[in-house]
Amino acid sequence: MTHMTDTARKWLTLAIVSTALLLIVVDMTVLYTALPTLTHDLGASASGKLWIINAYTVVVSGLLLGMGALGDRVGYRRMFIAGLSVFGVASLCAAYAPSAGALIAARALLGVGASMMMPATLAIIRLAFPDERERAVAIGVWASVASGGAALGPVIGGVLLEYFWWGSVFLINVPVVVLALAAGLWLLPRQRPTGSNRPWDFIGSVQVLAALVCLVLTIKEFAKYAPSLTTAAVTGTLAALAIFVFVRRQRRSAAPLIDFQLFRNPYFSGGVIAAIVASVSLIGVELVFSQRLQLVAGLTPLQAGLAMLPLPLAAFVAGPFAGLLLARVGSRPVILLGLLTTALALCALALSADAQGLHRLGVLLLLGLGAGITITAASNAVMNNAPAERAGMAASIEEVSYELGGVLGVSLLGSVLSSIYTASFAVPTGLAVPASASDGIDAALLAAEKLPPQVASQLIALAHGAFDQAFAAVMVVAVLIVVAAAGSVAALGWLAKNKPQRLPQSSQAGTRQQQPQPVLTSRCSASSDNSSMRP
Repeated sequence: MTHMTDTARKWLTLAIVSTALLLIVVDMTVLYTALPTLTHDLGASASGKLWIINAYTVVVSGLLLGMGALGDRVGYRRMFIAGLSVFGVASLCAAYAPSAGALIAARALLGVGASMMMPATLAIIRLAFPDERERAVAIGVWASVASGGAALGPVIGGVLLEYFWWGSVFLINVPVVVLALAAGLWLLPRQRPTGSNRPWDFIGSVQVLAALVCLVLTIKEFAKYAPSLTTAAVTGTLAALAIFVFVRRQRRSAAPLIDFQLFRNPYFSGGVIAAIVASVSLIGVELVFSQRLQLVAGLTPLQAGLAMLPLPLAAFVAGPFAGLLLARVGSRPVILLGLLTTALALCALALSADAQGLHRLGVLLLLGLGAGITITAASNAVMNNAPAERAGMAASIEEVSYELGGVLGVSLLGSVLSSIYTASFAVPTGLAVPASASDGIDAALLAAEKLPPQVASQLIALAHGAFDQAFAAVMVVAVLIVVAAAGSVAALGWLAKNKPQRLPQSSQAGTRQQQPQPVLTSRCSASSDNSSMRP
């Protein structure tokens, strides 16, 4: 009976942390279909709506490494419960945010809660499942939730907006958080993970967060129709300074968040590049295309979410297929295959944005397959080209790479969309429309609601035309990024073959001891397969 009770407790623990993980990943994409509605209701500017999306991922990316280290000190159960509580409060604040600024602040607080929970989820699974075979099954469930949650986000958002107001996409988190808190306080294991005395580098976490915020501001400024070179220079300099100080601090630290010697391995570096670019193309393009489906094609949020579903689902299904290829040819050829497939799909999407039915389905499936293959192979390249004692750190870098790619995808592609729209929006002489209509298609459609029917139809046609030109420019930029990444991976592979690299060891090996970090995540189950160790 005791054995059955222990078994039930383990799997209930998995259900609790998987539920929390589902909340985290769903919130990364749930606003894709809700964004036009909440932008309309809150009157958010083009820059404001990008920050509504980005505030969450910027904070998660900046704090993820530091929160993992803090979990070592205070215990992962405490971090999980605290993070879940913060997430619930932030969800309530976001649901009833009275303005775009308040919503951005609430989204940032959501990111704090998510960054506290995410490292703890996998660590708790490791504590709850001492048996390796059971642990492998549990981690497989965890990985499926992580991938599937992103696919469900736009659909959940669309369903809720079909029947409720935009705040419901956040309010739905609250009862789930309350149930998970009650169950977690009762069931989660109380053991502390080993290495609980490891120092917490709070300053390093702040430096990463500052660098990301300044980098996003710089990208947004350069992508404006009339950028301020002074503002861009200031924010760019601050970003570079924060990165420089962070790198110098990590090199001197006895327990760094990142050991930069890992990047001396070309295969490891190639995997990180591929992970970032795959996330840029998948998340950035998904955001832009979902906006087009609603604002130009006229689909409802639910219809747009369902229309986008083949993309993330194909990315999820691509994992096992890529795993089979990895075992035969190694990670670098598979990464190149994934990147080139992604570039081909982006070209097809740019040339057939108005396609429907099987044509659109095929293009989105191809894009999802390309991104999914790239992500899987990149995970293998990162995990299999780091020393065993740096497996946790490599997993942390892998997760941050995906989050950083999401931030850059939304910032860069979203800013290009806004800039080209403004540049392409040309009002003919004699047509009186508000100046705000040139800021973005959301503002144009909002202005059209207050104009006479004939003028409104002309304004809507102008906005649709400008958006389509901006959409084509976004696709061109995305293709160039993906092709450049493929060239970089190929060049790094050539470098590795001509100049064999030793696996990187700990910084200043032999002069100090560093405790390995717990694995935060690995989005690809094949990364633990020794048969795919070949670069």
